[in-house]
Amino acid sequence: MTGMAYAPNGMPRSGLFASAKTLLGTLIGIVHDRLELISIELQEEIGRVAFLLLWGAAALFFAFLGLAFVGLLIVIAVWDEHRLLAAALVAGLFLVLALAAAALATRQISAKPRPFDASLSELAKDRELLR
Repeated sequence: MTGMAYAPNGMPRSGLFASAKTLLGTLIGIVHDRLELISIELQEEIGRVAFLLLWGAAALFFAFLGLAFVGLLIVIAVWDEHRLLAAALVAGLFLVLALAAAALATRQISAKPRPFDASLSELAKDRELLR
């Protein structure tokens, strides 16, 4: 018989409790599949956002390159009076910006790899227990 549920000892289950348990197992399986689909869609969205961030990083790179040339212009403009002070201040500013960017990047790298991963594993355990 294909529609019958079986107990762990190999005997067929019967009754309302077995039907409710089978229904609950099916519902948990459906929820698991839906959450897995949401997780995949979120991963795709994260990929799209990462692509946009890459182009944003390129834009920032060229903006910082422009700032570097402005800094160089400032150093050249005050070459006779305070060239060392101007060069030190410009270099210090760029180092502070680099450290801030590195700290933000490090924080993002340590983020979770897959959304809802813990929930999906718990639902899979629940589904297996109810079978």
